Amino acid sequence: MSHLFSNYGRWPISIVKGEGNYVFDAEGNKYLDLVSGIAVNSLGNVPPKVKAKVAEQLDTLWHCSNLFQIPIQEELATKLAEISGLDRVFFCNSGAEANEAAIKLARRYGNQQGKYEIITFEQSFHGRTLATLTATGQDKVKEGFEPLPAGFKTVPYNDLEALQAAITPQTCAVMLEMVQGEGGVNPADSDWVRQIAALAKEHQLLLIIDEIQTGIGRTGKWFGFQHYEFEPDIVTSAKGLGSGFPVGAMIAKEFLADSFGPGTHGSTFGGNPLAMAAGLATLEEVGSYLPQVQQKGEYLRSELGGRGQGLLVGVECKVEVAPIISELRDEGILVLMAGPNVLRLLPPFTITQEELEFAIEKIKQVIAKHQGAAAQA
Repeated sequence: MSHLFSNYGRWPISIVKGEGNYVFDAEGNKYLDLVSGIAVNSLGNVPPKVKAKVAEQLDTLWHCSNLFQIPIQEELATKLAEISGLDRVFFCNSGAEANEAAIKLARRYGNQQGKYEIITFEQSFHGRTLATLTATGQDKVKEGFEPLPAGFKTVPYNDLEALQAAITPQTCAVMLEMVQGEGGVNPADSDWVRQIAALAKEHQLLLIIDEIQTGIGRTGKWFGFQHYEFEPDIVTSAKGLGSGFPVGAMIAKEFLADSFGPGTHGSTFGGNPLAMAAGLATLEEVGSYLPQVQQKGEYLRSELGGRGQGLLVGVECKVEVAPIISELRDEGILVLMAGPNVLRLLPPFTITQEELEFAIEKIKQVIAKHQGAAAQA
């Protein structure tokens, strides 16, 4: 009997080692890793330069309370401000924590004007804390946790009229993903995003961009919003930021700084020196991969008929994808689902052309087999 809770639908393999673009199970089987720890291991498994930076930090300082100045934390915050174009950073340990911080910051800023409502979108995914699951636009993650916190509205994605109708004098923010990952790999329409930015300006709403999955190069730019022409007020980041070390960040504009004064929010382990070292080394490496991410993503989408941005690729199938994922695993390739009929591919940025071609060939074969069998049934 396992002593772990059964809250994860675990696959029947035990991963014991990761090396570059591959992971290995306890039986010694080798898998091409197109999951990347769900968009975490963007530089592959155990990237050498990140490992070296963390090892150096291991000999220096593991933990320090945020009651003190932490130079390496300031260094990573400066880098994040540079690549995002925003100003202030709050560090935490996960994407849900980063989104929770963004929600609290928006509410605290809006509180001065009696505003507290946040509008989010159907099929979005913002986390599993009580506030972030309430913000999430999928009923399945909310079931059994009622009553949920008040002050959230969910409207259809890529639908401007629905968003306009939902805005009230109490609305303080709009929160969205530029590409909905878990919700089916749905990219935001560029005109719609421009119109949201105009609406936000008209109604004095904060724009919160959830870049937990799309940030730190996953779309081929540092952040997904940089494919569009607007400036967010708050951006959240986590998965790809630490190459596997737990780290999250909420990044915001300067005018919001006073809303998060001493005692308003915190995290014991947020900004941990080891995680900061991993984040710094990751950012130093990711920059050189950005053009490749765009190029490799376009190749994957053109070959598989997929959608998405960069190396966040969704492939819609005519059948349920769970059996396809199982068979690909047996063939030595790990992929995810994003809804019952969508395969989600999140390769490391370091994947080679040869590995892409191998994966594409196998994925095409397995999809054709299952769709063919369904057509004949």
